[in-house]
Parts: sequence; C-alpha cells; structure tokens
Amino acid sequence: MAPDSKDTVKKVLDENNVEFIFASFTEVRGKSSAKLVPASQLDNLFSSGAGFAGYAAGEIGQGPHSPDIEVVPDPGTLRVVPWQSGLAHIIGDARVDGEEWPYCPRTILRKQTERARDLGYVFKVGFEAEFTLVDFDEQGKLMVADRLDNWPKPCYDVKGLTRQYDFVTRLSKYVTDLGWENYAVDHEDANGQFECNVTFSDAMETADRAVFFRYMTETVAQEYGVIATFMPKPFTHNTGNGFHYTMSLWDAERDVNLFADPDDPRGLGLSRLGYQFAAGILAHAPGYMAMVNPTVNSYKRMKAGTESVRTWVPVAVTYGGNNRTQMLRVARTGAIEDRTPDFSGSPYLGFTAALAAGLDGIERGLDPGEPNTSNLYDVPPQVLEERGIQMLPHNLMESVHHLRQDDVLRQAFGRVPVDGTYGEPTDKTEDFVDYYARMKMDEYHDIADMVTDHEVRRYLQFP
Repeated sequence: MAPDSKDTVKKVLDENNVEFIFASFTEVRGKSSAKLVPASQLDNLFSSGAGFAGYAAGEIGQGPHSPDIEVVPDPGTLRVVPWQSGLAHIIGDARVDGEEWPYCPRTILRKQTERARDLGYVFKVGFEAEFTLVDFDEQGKLMVADRLDNWPKPCYDVKGLTRQYDFVTRLSKYVTDLGWENYAVDHEDANGQFECNVTFSDAMETADRAVFFRYMTETVAQEYGVIATFMPKPFTHNTGNGFHYTMSLWDAERDVNLFADPDDPRGLGLSRLGYQFAAGILAHAPGYMAMVNPTVNSYKRMKAGTESVRTWVPVAVTYGGNNRTQMLRVARTGAIEDRTPDFSGSPYLGFTAALAAGLDGIERGLDPGEPNTSNLYDVPPQVLEERGIQMLPHNLMESVHHLRQDDVLRQAFGRVPVDGTYGEPTDKTEDFVDYYARMKMDEYHDIADMVTDHEVRRYLQFP
C-alpha cells in the first residue's frame, strides 16, 4: 500500500532507516530535477515544498527573474531507493506562490485524468521500455558496450542476455520489489538493446513509475561501467529504442476493463468503446506524435528497415491485431498497444495526448474501420495512398505543424501565463501547445543548422 499522507511517509522512512530524500519533479522536456533533503526536514518539505529556480532547472515556463518553483511531494510516489541504502525518492507537483503551475507536466496530466474520471473512466497504462547499453571506444566513438554482441539479428539472443545477466536480473528484481510486476526482460532487436516490461496501473502512477525507472536504469548501469541510453536512435543502422504504451479505460466505480469484449465480431477482443478510443488516436496521430516522439532523433527511429531487416516501428496511421507493423496493435483482449512512442520526452505529456485523443474518438463515436492485416513494411507508399492510409510524419517539424492545428490537443494541454516583453507580470495567457511548439522548433533548427561529420565527409569535395 502506497503512503497517502506525511505521517505514512514518515513511517516508511523510519522502517527503512532512510536518512535522505530526493524531492523531484520533471520539466516539459522530461528532464528530472531534484534536491537532496534530510529526512529530518520532512515536515518542512511537506509544508513549504522544495524550492527550485525553475529557469535553471529547464523548460517550465520561467525566466531568470521568476519566483521559485515549490515542489510539494505526492505521498503516493515515495520509493525507497533499492540500490542505495538510506535514500528515498519522492515526486511532486510544481507550484508557484502556493498555486498549481500550469506548465507542470504532472498537473497537465492530472487535469486530463480528472476529466476522464468525471466521464466515469480510469485511464490505465503499462509500458515496454527499450534501452541500449553503450560505451565509448578509445577514440571516443560511441559503441555497443558488449563487443561480443554483434549478431546481425540479435533479438532474443540468449548469450547476449546471459552476458548482462547480473544487470538485467538486478533491474527486474528492483522493479518487482517496488511492486510494479516486471513480467519479462529480453534482448531486443538491436545489438546491446534490452526491453523491460512493466504491468499497467493508472496513468499518473505509471508516468511516475516510468520517470523513476529511467533514473534507476541509467544509475544502476553506471555501476557496471556502461551507459544505459533511451535515445530513440543511437546508431544509424540499428533498430531504435521505443517506449510502447499499453492502454485501456476502466469503469471508475466497478474497476472493470471497458475495452474488453470476448464477443468482438472483428475478433480482436476489443469493445466498441475500445475501437472508438483507437480511432481517436489514429485521427490525431500527426499532431499526437509531437508529444510522444518529441525530438529530432525520434524520427530517425521511425523507418521501416535496418541491418536486422526491420525496425519494428510503425510507418503509417493504422491499427490491427497481433501485427507489429501497425501503429496500434491489439495483441490481447481489452488492451491497445501504441508502438509509436519513444522515451525522449515526458510520459506525463505523452499520456495526456493519448487520453485526449482517445476520449475525442469516444465523444465523436469514431470507428477505425476494419483492422489492417498487411505487412506494412512491404506495401509501397503509393499503394498505401491508394488505400487511403496516411503516413506518419517524417520529422519533428512536420509533427509540430500538425500539433499546432489540432484543436483537441490544444484544449487538453490548457492555457499558460505569459510574461511581458521585459519579464514583467501580465494577465496574458497562451495555449501551452504554442509554447511547446516554439520550444520544439527551436530544438529542430538548432540541430538542423549544425554541420555534421557526415556532411563534411559527403560534401567536402563534392561533386
């Protein structure tokens, strides 16, 4: 049972001899920030929060002149850190002057899940997180950490998994000890790539778990002298790292999965509500991708082929049954897997976008049509176009363009305050989507304007 108050948090800290707490929050890009707080200061932490200069922490809608962000801990997010004795970790919401701060990704997700609950739904999500173990060689070039992991098709390779046995079993045990139920770890399709599957919970809990999981994986990997990266595409010719969502809506009163229908005439075990939710995500897919594939590097993952033949990512706006070439895959009764997302951003924002799009599909009574049964990697783009199948955006600029035009997502992410020309307070607000789009286009141009080694090799004496 998760703590639900300051007193129950104190009880857990005392029982586990915790001396220090990381009080943490995440900003818009997904970066986690924390202060190390002595456990003896628990009362002060809960009454006043941990103070941060928001501008220094990252993208959170503040400037260097702005008042401090106060991070007020959520008792239910307390984790006793399993690899470091005497340490706990707790996540909180960013507030300013005692009021909720609308730029806070956790606050944004909460508003959307509360909207779902008002409609009688609880949004539940599980995740499959892929990461690659890497290192740098003597020349400073990025490489797969395990030099023996060099098979052209290494997926499920037992020897590659065995060589990382100590690390992956330790990770699995930690996930299980945290109460999250890790049901499998496997060697994935790329050299040095692994996947850890975590069972579902309500969306906020799962987003909190994901943030801690990323921190835990990266930190524990360092103890083995390697880097665990969730970068979507660390190597040009290898399959990239995804962060698949497995989604369902449950009855808020009866705790029943509303997506499950064993009598589904389409044979996927999905209810009419589930199909409507899926149709909503498909309808908003172009703009939705700006939230779940939020970096320039994300779109280098979204290609059909690599040296292992396939990348296992979607290329078109489709759904199907147990078919990994689709964007949305219904592999088991009552759950929709989205294979699009990666972990280069904020799970809070990604879950917000998924829920908003899905609820729009329900409210409009959308239907996704018959499931696609093709191997979409073998269907030429012109044939997809003839079938009326839309391709997913090819780059961040394209997805941001669609996000700007998506009124449903605009409404879901709400309005945020805007300072005056010289930082003075005003009564002005703008859509969070516009703030986010500017941030992402700055990122896009920053990378696009850089001259790379590849360009120099290709064009230095061209033609």
